[in-house]
Amino acid sequence: MQGVLTGFAVIGVVIAVGYLIGLRGSLGEHGRDVLTKLAFNVASPALLFTTLARADLSVVFSGGLLVTVLSTAAVAGVFVVVGVVRGWGVGRTTIGALCSSYVNSGNLGIPISVYVLGNASLVAPVMLFQLVVVSPLALTVLDLSGAGEKGPLWLRLLTPLRNPVAVGSLAGVAVAGIGVHVPGPVMDPLTLIGNMAVPAVLIGFGISLRGSAVPARGVERGPVLLSVALKSVGQPVIAWALAVAVFGIHGAGLLDVVVTSALPAAQNLYTYASRYRVGEGLARDSILLSTVLSVPVLVGIAALLG
Repeated sequence: MQGVLTGFAVIGVVIAVGYLIGLRGSLGEHGRDVLTKLAFNVASPALLFTTLARADLSVVFSGGLLVTVLSTAAVAGVFVVVGVVRGWGVGRTTIGALCSSYVNSGNLGIPISVYVLGNASLVAPVMLFQLVVVSPLALTVLDLSGAGEKGPLWLRLLTPLRNPVAVGSLAGVAVAGIGVHVPGPVMDPLTLIGNMAVPAVLIGFGISLRGSAVPARGVERGPVLLSVALKSVGQPVIAWALAVAVFGIHGAGLLDVVVTSALPAAQNLYTYASRYRVGEGLARDSILLSTVLSVPVLVGIAALLG
């Protein structure tokens, strides 16, 4: 219980700082854009590389990860089907699918893993899956749905290798897989740069809330409500059903997979939406509402399964 409240308190304070910065205009008219570009092009790739380069890749073969993969695919698939039927567009539907399934495994998942589940490494499989598979795949779709779609075939096939977030993730996995030890003079500067990623994302998100309308209003109402329902209720329910009925997971293992599936949409999804100038309102409102709703959801899960 304490871990849930601590994690949300930290995030809330940093977002509030960003809101105040935006309210005062301390970073100027383009402050949010600069933070977004810094996080996407520099800090996030460095953070992902340093995190994955030190990771134990054996965790990817756990049964809990299979539950995560299937529950992620299920809720994302539901949003994609609805998005296609309703004609929401490739970019907007991709952002909505991410908001429906991509959990905040880093700056919120880690403290909750420590205080609620008792082990920070339990969130590692989810983080690795999202960084290595989901992010490169989604960013490739976003790239190909924009100007890059008209390029030659060989250039389109190299799209993941031209995306800084994907490059950072894949490079980190390669280093961990080969077992190469990155020397301190190389790793330490990257770690320092990577430490800017989470604050930059949260502050940029806070700045975006200045002057914004009430969430889930206007043209984004349908996509926002659908993504929040899938993220806050659909994904943890599907994860619970798969864990019990298909994989026979019970006890502490069941609590692990359901808690991680119930984490809210990750703040860096707003960075992706801002970078590609698509679904920004959808991402902002979905992240905000799923974060608020995840508090009672996580508390309820901890009470029922803990």
